Amino acid sequence: MSEISQKQMDVFTSKSRADKAINSLKGILLGLIANETVNQTELEELKQWAENHHDLINRNPFKEFMAIIYQTASQNIDSKESIEDLYWLCQKYEGDNYYYNTVTSDLQLLQGICHGILADGTVDEKEIFALEKWLDGNTHLNSYYPYDEIRSLILSIVADGKIDEEEKLVLKAYLKQFVIIQNEEISRKINEETKDINITGHCTSEPNIEIKNKTFCITGILKSGNRSTIEKQIKDLGGNPTKSVTKETDYLIVGDNGNQAWAFACYGRKVEKALELRKTGHTIVLIHEFDFMDILQDS
Repeated sequence: MSEISQKQMDVFTSKSRADKAINSLKGILLGLIANETVNQTELEELKQWAENHHDLINRNPFKEFMAIIYQTASQNIDSKESIEDLYWLCQKYEGDNYYYNTVTSDLQLLQGICHGILADGTVDEKEIFALEKWLDGNTHLNSYYPYDEIRSLILSIVADGKIDEEEKLVLKAYLKQFVIIQNEEISRKINEETKDINITGHCTSEPNIEIKNKTFCITGILKSGNRSTIEKQIKDLGGNPTKSVTKETDYLIVGDNGNQAWAFACYGRKVEKALELRKTGHTIVLIHEFDFMDILQDS
């Protein structure tokens, strides 16, 4: 049997990619208007979403999406009205969306909301309360990661009715793990502001990793090398590479075949196992492949 070409594979998976993109877009739109205003930086982030999904432009309704986004970003058009038009288009398309179940769809929507909220590098009270309202209206996601942790964090922030700058930074530090901000200046700003905020227990950037006498497991497709080579490097540095996630696992290295949004999609078996163990009190740190490779290069 001949190998399936990438072009053929794209044909087979285009429906799922389109559905996922629209779920993400809906969430971004909700995040952008959470504080009832849309600024130019946020519009540029929306434009970047369009550029990243340009390969879907010939699939309905992406041509309409792209036209509205580019016109809004480049012309003097009411951005709030345009976003409402985009959201309406998403809802119209949703009637034909059978690929993802409700939970997966809503988790991807949540990821998009987080993206929209962080798009301009700031988090304000209106956005936090809007996120709280959405979380309260989607309690069917209880027990699903990362909904439960985001909701727990939000509830702790709004408990006293006052939101201080430190709480905003903590939320920003948490949400940035699941969002890729295309604007490099905004991304650097967020990283600089939250560099002293310690968020542990989940897939985080620039983690403090110890290798000696620690147990590692690898999942996903690696971009920086083959798995056996990395496992040998771990062993040479005194670590213990294993093939499966157990209660003894200290670190799960997530291959860079995706991005930070892995937590909102259909993630793999090992990630799911690690999250289940973490919920029961086992400290398993999930780290991105490139962060781990940086550690190896410095060792």
